[in-house]
Parts: sequence; structure tokens; C-alpha cells
Amino acid sequence: MNSNPFFAPELFIPNGIQDISFYEKAFGAVELRRFSNEDGSIHVAELRLDEALFHLHETTAKSFYFSPGAHNGTTVCIGLFVADVDATMKSAINAGAKEISPLQDYDYGYRQGTIKDPFGHYWQLQQKT
Repeated sequence: MNSNPFFAPELFIPNGIQDISFYEKAFGAVELRRFSNEDGSIHVAELRLDEALFHLHETTAKSFYFSPGAHNGTTVCIGLFVADVDATMKSAINAGAKEISPLQDYDYGYRQGTIKDPFGHYWQLQQKT
């Protein structure tokens, strides 16, 4: 792993989640490790998209973090640049994402669209044109 600084977002999910296969089906993510609770639900999972890392973490009673569904919104949208944004958008929707804004070409040279994943996180899928 590169010793230079890099971002590794931590996305909070509701307690009791056991199936995070959306990220594999939608984006081709690979689960690197998982720490489970006694009931088999996810406490923390680490995933990789090519060289990019991100984590899923359950919310806890002592935490000041919350999953997007707790307040019916989010304070962040994850920008994901991909080689084929049309295929990725289709894959994400087929895996269970909700289309928020359809793909379109912008005059600043990007093709972008936004989806909401099954846990309420917003992803702006994009490709430089």
C-alpha cells in the first residue's frame, strides 16, 4: 500500500446488516476483511475498488455518526470516477441502487449521474469525456 496520504471513506450503515454484496455487484468491490458481531451482522468491513479503500461501519449508541436513513439525508456524496460510467450506472441500478439523477454530459467535460445505494449513501458516478 502507498505510504502517501489517501482518502478511505467510512460509510455508516444501520445495525444488523449482514449483506453488503451491493458494492461487489454494483462496482466490483472486493471485501478485504470483516469484523462481525455475535449475530453475524457487520461491525466493520473493509472494501477495495481497484486501489481505493473504503469501510462500512455499523452505527452504535455511543457514536456521533449516523447512517443516512437516520435523518433521511446525508452530508456527503461520494464521487466515483470509472472507465465506463454507463455500464457502472446500469450495474448499480441492477444491484439495487435508486437513480437520483440520470447520466448526462456536462460542458466541463464529465459525464455524471447520481445514485443512492441501499444504505442511503449517495454516489456520483462519473467519467471524464
